[in-house]
This record gives sequence, structure tokens and C-alpha cells, in this order.
Amino acid sequence: MGKNKLQKFEDMSSYPHVFQFPFSVLREKGFEMKGKWNHSFFGNNNPIVLELGCGKGEYAVGLARKYPEKNFIGIDIKGARMWTGARQSLEEKLSNVAFLRTSIELIPFFFANDEVSEIWITFPDPQMKKVRKRLTSTRFMELYRQILTENGIIHLKSDSNFMYTYTCEMIKANHYPVLFCTDDLYNSCIHDDILEIKTFYEQQWLERGLSIKYIKFICENREQLIEPDVDIEYDPYRSFNRSKRSRNKIKDDHKENEL
Repeated sequence: MGKNKLQKFEDMSSYPHVFQFPFSVLREKGFEMKGKWNHSFFGNNNPIVLELGCGKGEYAVGLARKYPEKNFIGIDIKGARMWTGARQSLEEKLSNVAFLRTSIELIPFFFANDEVSEIWITFPDPQMKKVRKRLTSTRFMELYRQILTENGIIHLKSDSNFMYTYTCEMIKANHYPVLFCTDDLYNSCIHDDILEIKTFYEQQWLERGLSIKYIKFICENREQLIEPDVDIEYDPYRSFNRSKRSRNKIKDDHKENEL
């Protein structure tokens, strides 16, 4: 582990708005603020919004700036990445944002029923070969339902056509109400300040000429969820691979399309 990472971890341990709990502690003692985030940390009754896989925390911080009437929590297992947003929000004295370092699978340990009003999933690994690891799979929908309010909203932004198509099929199979859906966000008719916030990786995808997909839907309660049984073409590149090789492949694909 590099010196820079060690310093970031040391910083994070001292930040009052960053929470880090090993699973062993959760299993033995639980999380004392579960169901009490508004009262014990934020000091208000404003809606709570999560950013899952928050990375550097661009959405959590950006949304907190725009919407002081809501509370935002960025969640990721990568503490070194999260440090950027945690430090920035501390320097800006944003009182409506926090960060939680944990695996997304463990969020029911940290939030009670009906405690969360919205969830943002921004540019997740599409997990093309592992259904159970997709953050919009029915497995994760069941986890989200444990903490979301009755009409809790889920937002997905992705550069992956595979992830977008899979999520559309999952929504269709379970009859979730769709509030907005587009496979080319920045050439769509939507005008929303929220969507002007761009993550570090989103900027990279746009620079490479990739279209950004966006879905906003209501995660209603269902007695039983249906996993879609469809064949979806894999992406021609790995969404999370940012190597020169990937860039060249995308450029070559564009050249072929132009011929």
C-alpha cells in the first residue's frame, strides 16, 4: 500500500462524516445509527438519498450542493477513492452529506425500513457474466426494498449498453413504473440540473464518444421478483477498463461505422 493511501486512510478515520465498520463489528454489535440517521447525524427530517458505488463521491457532493433540503450518503468499499469527496465536502462545510465505507450487500445493516427515499447507481461494473453481482439485479432490488420508502426511486446512469438493456428487461419483467428512460441522455429532451453532474469516469466515456444511458424508476414492493430470461449482446469493451487498448478499440469501431 502506497504512502498516499495510508495518509488518506488516516484522514478518513478522523473525518466526522465518514463511517467505517468491519463486518465482524456489525455482526456482533450492529450499527447504532440504523434507523436514526436523520435524528442522530443530520439533525433534520429531510429525505435520505444514497449514491451506491460512489467512487470519488462526485454525485453525493454535487447533489448535496444543489439540494440542501435533502441528505446524501455516498457508499463504496474503496476508501482511497472516497477520500476525495469526503475531503471536499468537509472543506466546503456541507452538513447534508456523509460517506459510508462498506460493501453494498451490507446496506440493510446500516439502514432501517423506509429510511431511504432515493438511490443513485452511477456507472457500475455491468458484471456481464455474473447476474448476482449486477447492482440492478433482482437480488439487489430485494436489498433496496428493505430500506426504501414505499415509492422509493432508483436512478441508473451507465455507459454500458449491456447494463442498460438488462435493467430495462428487469424493470419490464417486474412491472416497475418508469419515470424516465433514454439510451442517449445528452441528446435527449430532458433538462434537469441533477443530470449536469458528471463523474470522473463519465467525462472519460463522453470524450470517447460513448452515449450515456439513464433510467429513473419506482422500486415498488413485490411479493416475488422475476429475473429476466433474455440474451443480451455483450459490450464490445469492458466498461471499467480505461486502458489505451480500449480507447483504440472504440476509435476503430467509430471509423468502421463511418465507412
